[in-house]
This record gives sequence, structure tokens and C-alpha cells, in this order.
Amino acid sequence: MANNEELKLYNSMTQQKEVFKSQIARQGFHAEESVFVKDLSPRAMSVYLAAVRQTPDSLSFSFLTPSFLSLALRYLQHLGYEVTYVRNFTDIDDKIIRRANELGEDPLSLSSRFCEEYLVDMNDLQCLLPTHQPRVSDHMDQIKDMITQIIEKDCAYSVEGDVFFAVEKSPNYGQLSGQRLENNRAGERVAVDSRKRNPADFALWKAAKPGEPSWESPWGPGRPGWHIECSAMSAQYLTFKFDIHGGGIDLIFPHHENEIAQSCAACEESSVSYWLHNGHVTNNNEKMSKSLGNFFTIRQITERYHPLALRHFLISAHYRSPLNYSVSQLESSSDAIFYIYQTLQDCEDALLPFLEVSLKEGTGQNGNLVAITADAQKCISRLHEDFENKMSDDLNTSPLLTGVFQEALKFINGSLVMLKKKQQKKQQLSLIRSVTEVKKEVTEVLRILGLLPPCTCAEVLQQLKGKALKRAGLAEDDVMRLIEDRAVARKSQDFKKSDQIRTDLSARGIALMDVGKETVWRPCVPVEKEEKAKTAVEEATPPPQTASS
Repeated sequence: MANNEELKLYNSMTQQKEVFKSQIARQGFHAEESVFVKDLSPRAMSVYLAAVRQTPDSLSFSFLTPSFLSLALRYLQHLGYEVTYVRNFTDIDDKIIRRANELGEDPLSLSSRFCEEYLVDMNDLQCLLPTHQPRVSDHMDQIKDMITQIIEKDCAYSVEGDVFFAVEKSPNYGQLSGQRLENNRAGERVAVDSRKRNPADFALWKAAKPGEPSWESPWGPGRPGWHIECSAMSAQYLTFKFDIHGGGIDLIFPHHENEIAQSCAACEESSVSYWLHNGHVTNNNEKMSKSLGNFFTIRQITERYHPLALRHFLISAHYRSPLNYSVSQLESSSDAIFYIYQTLQDCEDALLPFLEVSLKEGTGQNGNLVAITADAQKCISRLHEDFENKMSDDLNTSPLLTGVFQEALKFINGSLVMLKKKQQKKQQLSLIRSVTEVKKEVTEVLRILGLLPPCTCAEVLQQLKGKALKRAGLAEDDVMRLIEDRAVARKSQDFKKSDQIRTDLSARGIALMDVGKETVWRPCVPVEKEEKAKTAVEEATPPPQTASS
């Protein structure tokens, strides 16, 4: 296990990597502001994430942020931190109301339905369940109280039932985004409203409009602006001081900038230690968005690909880098997950006959376990060190499941071959324990990365095969019939037909493998897609430089 002093995170506020240290460990903590934070040990820490607006469109690639943040929290828990994680639901705002009107549905009913579907999707993607999941509609009192505090400190003003934050009263406005106040032109990222004292002022409370949900307030009936909800709920559950605030890079301005301004106006001691922002998911190098019509929902993807393949794809790039969506990437991730779980399943199957004897005879007379091999110890040490070094360097997941991790899988597969050969009892026991220990390290890496679901390896493999059949447009009976047709063709020496069956299936993502006298199938990257991907890479690769060039 790495020391927590080694963990470095890129802080968007300072624009540099910083050694992580919790608020409690750095400066102590006063819990009287919140009844929710009970453990004041130096290993306690707090995290806030604003969830997406709960509309049908929200089930798209907005899951990237909770996925990466969940990864960070898993690693922090691995380091021994006790995490209080708050993820709110925006269940009422302009977009939700507009979409509800289009569908002829009550806005709160619509958002509640999609909140539940969002939770199912997050569970499928192995995202950690938050400690608290507050909804805006349940926290109107806290929101109104904070707005009142801001007004009392002369940092906001009421006009005809609306309440606006006065950005000129925020001396550090722009500290996160680098945006200069004079550059905030009305009509671009801020709403045009002649009643504002400054065009950059933003709404804390919006006066009720006909046909919209509203709540009573000191300024008249209405509902909260978008930014204030996060400040109010993070303060309610985590106090005004907490460790990590996560979000997409597109939220830095204006959303997070405005959060900082209004939170500091309500409480001068308000502070977030680390602002973590992930890059966009792109499609053909364009940001996914409804306006461009180039986005996919989680359900659309997981209908055809296993959620583990999607999660593998998500961590294939560093969280701060743009992540370009492509079918070939998902195919590769699906293939990688199948290989991982086939290796683990083969390991379980191979060790099962030796389990009883290894338990009885795996210890010496002095009670010590039979030693693992030097190669196994080296494999475990390299995997452990590689994982900790990369994760502690700003959660650098992109190279984690290649290189050393693949070497560990190859070690397992090679050892299983060795296990089938006749050996002395002590050598056999040492090999069994060696494979078992390497498998444990591999499994721990998968657990922290969120790639270890609660079901068995066999179930994961079956699910992956089911998705592959769906993509191929085949039923398993179809594949078995083609395998039989191929066997008949081979028996009659019609090798052209047998080869064509195999080639056609490979093009559809189904690989046939002859194991002894039996033919089995497994998912694979469709050959045509694989060749196109290779061609694209080759075309994008410049020719090697000669000595004279």
C-alpha cells in the first residue's frame, strides 16, 4: 500500500499537482456545523459531486464524471481514508421543466423517474454509492437560508421576485477559471437581463412563472437558480470546508466559479481543497452534445457492450484527457475484459482439483506456507509497485491494464500450463500457491479500478458472450449450427467452406478455436474493424526518419 503522502492530484485551482492531505489532517476540523460528519480522525475526508440534470438526455456520457470520481474514491479508500461522499440530484431547473412540458409530464415526476434509472446505470458501471444523495426539491429551506445570508452580507439583491448575486462584491471572482469579470459579456455564458446591476450577475432565486413548480420564499414564490443548490447542499452535508469537488471541465465556468463566489459570500471561511475536473468525451473529436446530435446514452451502449467493457474504455485514457468514443475502442475493451476473466476462470478451474491437497499439504512441519517461486514474487512486486506508482500520480489509469498487468496474466496462463506437467509434490504446491498469490494481486487491482463485479467469472464470461452474439445478430444455436457445418466440411475436406465459415464469423466478432477434437467459440474484435483500425493508425503514423532527413 502506498503512503497517503505519495498521492498527488491535479488541482484545477492551482493548475498543478499537489500532495493530497485532508482538511482535518491539515488544519483540524469543527463539526458543529454538520451532524453528518461524525468521524474526525485524520483519515476522514469529504467529497462533493453535482450529478447531472435528471432528464432523458442526462443518461448520456455525463456518467464520465461519477465514473472517474468513483475511481478516485476507491483508491482513497484503498489508502485507508474514510470517505463521506455527497452527490446531489438536480431535479428541478429550466431544462427539466422544458423537457417535462414536451412530454406532458410533471417535472418532479419526470426527474424522479430518471433519478432511479441513473442509479441503475451507475450501479452497472460499478460506481460507488454515495453516502448521501440529496435532491434539490428536498432542500429548499437550506437554499433559501443561504440566499438570505448572502443578501444580509450585501452580496445579492432582489428585483421583482428574482434574486441576483452581485459579482462585483466577490473580489476573487475568476480565481478558478481565470475569467476576467469584464470579459463576461451578456448573451454568451450569462443571461441578458436589464434589471441586473452587472451583466455577469447570476440568479440565486427565480420568480415563479405560470405553469412552473414553485416554492414560497421571502422574495415571493419561485425556485432556485442552478448554482446555489450545490453550495447549499455541500454546506449542509459537508460544511463550508471540504476536501474534493469534482466535475467536468465544462463546469469550471460559470457553474463552479459561481459556486465559489456565493459560498464565500455566505461564509468567509468557505474552502475546497482540491478541484478535480475531467475532460470531455468526444465523438470524432467533437464534444458529445444534444445540439450536435452525436451523443449516446448509457443504455444504448450497454445494450450492445458489457458495462465492464464501457468502464474499461473510460479508464483507458487519463481522466483529464479528452476521451474519443469509437466502436473500435469499445470492441478492444470488450476483448480485453474477456481475456482477463477467461484467465481468472481458467485459473479457478485449474486449481480446483488441487485445492484440497494444497490445503492439507501446503504447510511445512513448522506451520509455514510453502514458498512461492522467485518469478511469482517478482511478478507480484512489479504489479504492486506499478499500480501504486501510476495511481498515486494523479490517478494515471491509461497504462495500468497494459504492460505489467498483462505480464501478470501471462504468468498465470504460463503457470497453468506448467501445472499440467508432472512435478514433485513440493514444486507443485509452490506453483499452486504462486498462481494463487498472483491472482489475488490481479483481483485487487481490478477491485480498486471498479472492474470486479459481484457475480462470478463464469457469469461475466457468459454475459460478454451474450453481448457479442447480439452485436453479431446471432443466437448461440446459430453459432453451434455453423460450428457443426464447419466440422462436416472439414471431415469431407471442403476446407474452402470451413475456412469461409470461420472467416465470416470472425468478421462478426465470433472467433472459433479448435481445442483438441472440440471447437469452441469466444468473442473477438471483428476482423474487418480491427483491420480498419490498424490501417487508420498506419496512415496517421509518419514515416521513419532517415539519417539524412
